Amino acid sequence: MSDDESAEEQSEEAGEDVPAPDVSAEDLDARLDEAADALEAAETEADLDDVEETLDDVEADLEAASLPEPDEEDEDAEDPREQLESRLSDLRDDVDAQRGPYAEDVVSAIEDAQSTLRDTRWTEDGEADLPGVVSEFADAAGDALDADLTVAPGTTDSDELAESLDAAVDAVEDAGLDADDDADTIAALVEATDALADGLEAAEEWDDLETHEQLRAQGFYDPLGHYKDFPVELAALKEWETRGNVEMVLLALDSLQSEFMEEHCLNALIRMNDDDAFEAMHERAQKRDQPAIEALGTMAADDAVETLVEYVDSDSNPQLQKVVFKALGRIGDSDAVQPLANKLVMENDEVRPFAARALGLIGDTRAVDPLADAAADDDSDSVRAAALWALRQIGTEAALEAAAEYTDESVFIVQTEAQKARDALDAGSDAEPEAAA
Repeated sequence: MSDDESAEEQSEEAGEDVPAPDVSAEDLDARLDEAADALEAAETEADLDDVEETLDDVEADLEAASLPEPDEEDEDAEDPREQLESRLSDLRDDVDAQRGPYAEDVVSAIEDAQSTLRDTRWTEDGEADLPGVVSEFADAAGDALDADLTVAPGTTDSDELAESLDAAVDAVEDAGLDADDDADTIAALVEATDALADGLEAAEEWDDLETHEQLRAQGFYDPLGHYKDFPVELAALKEWETRGNVEMVLLALDSLQSEFMEEHCLNALIRMNDDDAFEAMHERAQKRDQPAIEALGTMAADDAVETLVEYVDSDSNPQLQKVVFKALGRIGDSDAVQPLANKLVMENDEVRPFAARALGLIGDTRAVDPLADAAADDDSDSVRAAALWALRQIGTEAALEAAAEYTDESVFIVQTEAQKARDALDAGSDAEPEAAA
């Protein structure tokens, strides 16, 4: 060990700062030149390890070196440290690119192909192509490994084809391939996995088809002969509704991304209003699908009340609340009364009227007192008017009397609802003698 090295180690042990190595940018650049030449001549993984070790040494010296700073007043001045760091990074990338491929890269490619086979929705034509693609890979990989990887005759299911590739994975892992000694074998396997990936990419999947092609392949247009309705999707939809085929109506709803067709699909399901239609809309409602919730309200689906009540407190989504409140009002189930009454005091004055109207549509007398309180105390004239409207819909004498108290209001919409309640009371009073007679 030299005296300088000994002194440096003693300084480090003593906790003293070690002086920066006396190297120049030119020295470091020359060492990178040598590393580049060594990389070009490298033939084995060990050679690449030596180059990487050289780059590690250069990086350590570069970090510790005291290099001149560029002239801040000169916009075109070059920063030697930045240039060296950039070159060092490029050489590291070149080392990585020159390494391998390895047996684990082949295994990873096969496993990616298995995932593609299992997770892709293939068309009929695509499924027909898969056995040939997988068999060609199995033959090529078997030749490279001197192993029998033949796919069993008659294997056509995509999941079964994916499972058949397990044999290739096992064979590659058991072969113990070395990146240097078995470079030719690995290269042949990489070529085979590339061909496998290309073959799967070329096989037709549903996402490759246009919407009308998908619908045609699934028989959506089969009932059509001569028809007058346009577009043809509407004609087919009407025919499936006539036949009571909920599945095909749902297929159109999911496939045809237009407001026009969505409206017609939902209306068809509402008109059909059978168990299948309800289950389909209920399933979508459970995912907070607002058109489905609206459809359930129109269908008066009592069985959906429990699901819809869960959304009553969705204060962060006022639009959802409005749709839910309207649906609950149309269904008219008394289980929704208390949850809706609780929302008469919620913060959002654009949603409170929907709660009031829903209570009026349900018509349960338990809502009279909460609605009367809203009419008396709410700061919003729209909410007060909605509460009076709801009291009129409930229609009992107590409800009408609570609403009729505001006939002298200066606010037109409030006074109008109150007057209608007064008129209803008067009409009932006038009718009593006739009824007695």
